Amino acid sequence: MPAYRRVPLLATLRARGTTLLLTVAAAALPAQSPRTTPPAVQGYFALTRPAYSGDRARDVVAFMDQYFRLPGNTGFNASLDRVEGILKAAGFVNENEAKPGDRLTYRFERRPMARPTWEPIDATVRIVGESAPLLSYKKNRNMLAINSGSTGDTGIAAAVVDVGTGTPAEYDRTPVAGKIVLVEGAVGAAYAEAVVKRRAAGVFAYRMPAYTKPEVHRNSIQFSSINDTTGAGWGILLSRNALDRLRAALAKGVVTASVATKTRMYRADDRTLVAEVRGSARPDERFVLSAHVQEPGANDNASGVGTLSEMARVMATLVRARSIDPKRTITMLFGNEISQTRNYLAADSVRTRGVRWGLSLDMTGEDTKKTGGTFLIEKMPDPSAIWTRGDDKHSEWGGSPLKKSDLKPHYFNDYLIARCLDQAATTGWVVRTNPFEGGSDHTPFLQFNKPGVLFWHFTDVFYHTDGDRLENVSAATMSNVGNAALASVLTLVSADGATTRALVGEVEQAATRRLAVERALGEKAVAGGGDAAAESDILATWIDYYGKSIDAMRDIEVGGSSPETEAAIAAAASRVRKMNATITPRP
Repeated sequence: MPAYRRVPLLATLRARGTTLLLTVAAAALPAQSPRTTPPAVQGYFALTRPAYSGDRARDVVAFMDQYFRLPGNTGFNASLDRVEGILKAAGFVNENEAKPGDRLTYRFERRPMARPTWEPIDATVRIVGESAPLLSYKKNRNMLAINSGSTGDTGIAAAVVDVGTGTPAEYDRTPVAGKIVLVEGAVGAAYAEAVVKRRAAGVFAYRMPAYTKPEVHRNSIQFSSINDTTGAGWGILLSRNALDRLRAALAKGVVTASVATKTRMYRADDRTLVAEVRGSARPDERFVLSAHVQEPGANDNASGVGTLSEMARVMATLVRARSIDPKRTITMLFGNEISQTRNYLAADSVRTRGVRWGLSLDMTGEDTKKTGGTFLIEKMPDPSAIWTRGDDKHSEWGGSPLKKSDLKPHYFNDYLIARCLDQAATTGWVVRTNPFEGGSDHTPFLQFNKPGVLFWHFTDVFYHTDGDRLENVSAATMSNVGNAALASVLTLVSADGATTRALVGEVEQAATRRLAVERALGEKAVAGGGDAAAESDILATWIDYYGKSIDAMRDIEVGGSSPETEAAIAAAASRVRKMNATITPRP
């Protein structure tokens, strides 16, 4: 999840940032009344659980963890090639060699990149006169700002000047030309101001959000970038220990630092691997899954790639054994975050009309005892993203309140929650949700008016840091996520009338639970002096949301809803819409 500024939901795509925005925990799911898992779902779990290997998924993470992965670079392409090998071994055939009846296929899509790709090779920073390096690439592989160039074998040495937080006044007080600027702030902004504008030799920058606990993890560095495609300049990202050492040295007098960097920057294509299990009855209707390859972390997002590649292997095994017969097509994307999904949806409007559901797998392998995070289902925009209250909480990554016009009434949220709870019932897996925040591959689905949900983890003290390594990845977590996702996909792509009607009942139960919670919250608010009209509006919005969500379930049954299913949908939606939306004012 790369870092960008926060923007409105439907204006510009953004990706998960590194600034602490909120300091509340994600929402625990409300207590669930007893429910029965639909028989079809139970059947798919019975097939996938023995077949899915969390260890196999984690082996993919171990391979990818060797590399600092950016689109087009060595590690990115090696990771895609590793997934291709898994697909081929499972029975997938390259589209160029496939026969008309082949159901398991894959292809690579290539797009020229507007900017050169980049990869780090080595770097060392020393304080002249001190024996131990301040930073070294072998221990701090995020130390080089992305797009930094090479200094040459001999490196450079220059005086270090501290400009504090890098305000214009601080720069004006401190001549920086030919010197290395130390700043507590974003490396990209510091590079633009100090190097590009004021001709500094380079930048040392420190910025770590509170949720990474830098006072505990004192050698952690979050990756970031500078805007330089020439390879002429460089920026160094600091850990808390490195910042303190530099400032301690500066307190004693003039400090000279030596910096040696070695990187590669070159033209390359952006590759996307597209794998498909072709549907037998409605091949033009699709469930699309996305797992992005770029970023240097193990959990972010080698774990998503490992989870999805193992899902692909399991599906292929079951198809070849004729244990399953997906009626609709299952499409899996492996590539560059957000752009892979956006490109897929934008490339073929006819194909995109058949996309029924989209699921992003991002940071799906965390050992939560080590990272501090929890598994989260980031919901499509529902009213909790407007009125975030009760048990609903944003993650520490943060979110902005939405408007009613941003709502996406759909059953997909509750459907996926139920499948994750099915898996949790057998393993004790902790499943939570957060209101929509955006920033991963679920966002393009929404922008193309398709259901899109995110499976992820947060808070993570190693998020975007060089502490995001294999030892913090759990095979058991990947098995939980993979099985829940498999059962979700396989059920929807082949749902018959009986299964659809069972799911309608499931969503109606979810609506009844939610509306009871919202009524209780509204009555409590009014009892405390709140506006009854405003509370009634919240409840009415939830009723409208769930009525429309149940209406949307007409797209589940393969071949179109039967009369029995139509009647079940209409009756359930009617019962929800008849619920009382009025909160009585306080006497």
